[in-house]
Amino acid sequence: MPQTTTEFRVHPGPQQAALASDADIVIFGGAVGGGKTWALLLSMIQYAQFPEFAAEIFRRTHPQLTMTGGAWPESFQLFPRIGGMANLSDLRWTFPSGATVKFSHMQHPTDRLNWDGAQIPMIGWDQLESFEDTQFWYLLSRNRSPRGGVRPWVFATCNPVPDTDATGGWLHRLVQWWIDPVRGLAIPERSGAIRWVVRRDDQLHWADTREALLARHSERDPHGQLLYEPKSITFIASKLDDNPTLTQNDPGYLSRIMLMPFVERERLLGNWNVRPTAGSVFNRSWFNIVDAAPADARRVRSWDKAGTEGGGAYSAGVRMARAGGTYYVEDVVRGQWSAHQRNLVMRQVAEADGPEVTIWMETEPGSGGKESSQISIRELAGYSVHAETVTGDKVTRAHGLSAQAEAGNVKLVRGEWNEAYLSELHGFPEGKYKDQCDGSSGAFNKLALGGAPTISVLGQSAQTPPRRVMLRG
Repeated sequence: MPQTTTEFRVHPGPQQAALASDADIVIFGGAVGGGKTWALLLSMIQYAQFPEFAAEIFRRTHPQLTMTGGAWPESFQLFPRIGGMANLSDLRWTFPSGATVKFSHMQHPTDRLNWDGAQIPMIGWDQLESFEDTQFWYLLSRNRSPRGGVRPWVFATCNPVPDTDATGGWLHRLVQWWIDPVRGLAIPERSGAIRWVVRRDDQLHWADTREALLARHSERDPHGQLLYEPKSITFIASKLDDNPTLTQNDPGYLSRIMLMPFVERERLLGNWNVRPTAGSVFNRSWFNIVDAAPADARRVRSWDKAGTEGGGAYSAGVRMARAGGTYYVEDVVRGQWSAHQRNLVMRQVAEADGPEVTIWMETEPGSGGKESSQISIRELAGYSVHAETVTGDKVTRAHGLSAQAEAGNVKLVRGEWNEAYLSELHGFPEGKYKDQCDGSSGAFNKLALGGAPTISVLGQSAQTPPRRVMLRG
């Protein structure tokens, strides 16, 4: 029987370089749209013909694995072509050779211990910046090939993250040699260069060659094994221009990225240094002041509550209206009230707004937060009022409002509160107070999103088993 060959086209440039790299740890990406997920999946295909090959692809949460466009649904575009059979309940592919690729999530740092004793020749990290350093380094101890034949390998994709980020700042520091410290962009001539690293006294020590590290860290155990075996790491930068398939299939993709808030936009376009600072999330120059909002608009008032009289945090209630694609901040009520005083004010404001204005408030975590919301809701009996527990950090929740404000789609109705409001938003997130910003984000998200349903897609596989696989540039 003649041998069957299946060919997969690889984009020349960074994607091809990443798949051909000899480094023990390959970190690929650094910008949105560079073909990262496909590169990760193609890295598995190179070894699927070996019976001893086993791989695990990690994403931080299960929904991220299975969402439309995620690694698991995308694998149905590739793996069936080389005879892969999918186990839908286990998120596992098995190939004719007996090789396997498993998709897993690792949401909590302690979840890394679930792989204690595992032996995984190939480890894939999808969006490495979303993981903590303890997860990455611990799984490296599981990166071994018990039967030989396949060299242990780690392939990770990533987007930029500042070194101050609580979760992914470690990744910024890991790849900083490949990044311009001033501009925050990848240094082209260093992309793909291999460096060597050991950890000693809980510090990473780097060199340009393995020999240079061994000259400084050559200690051995009683059996003659190196105590500090160097590992090779490379970072290969990619950007949207390196993925012509995406730009051809979706010519408007870049224009949608350009609609994002400044900080998020710069990060996704490859800037590792950009971070939220005063004037970058919100800039007072973005807001025009008008005399009134249209009467036939949809309106909500969102409350960010505090409960300390005369000091501490402020409570703020922001009323916002939407007419077409324009948002109007109509009124802001703000003060340092006790819990009882705040609830009285909230009732007075509701009476002034009228029953057509829907009221939203945040529920703080814990039983105390729930009880506070229940009391406030009782005090607002007769009005449309809702409480919810918010997720995500304050900057993330403000992204949508920030993007629309920069585009000129958010206006302020003239009032005495305007200056205090603009000062706080311009200083966000570095400023002392964030209550008006939180109230505004809450109101905007309710008007803009309105609880749209989530759509999931289930892929189906077809069996087309080949005998040999080639990756072509």
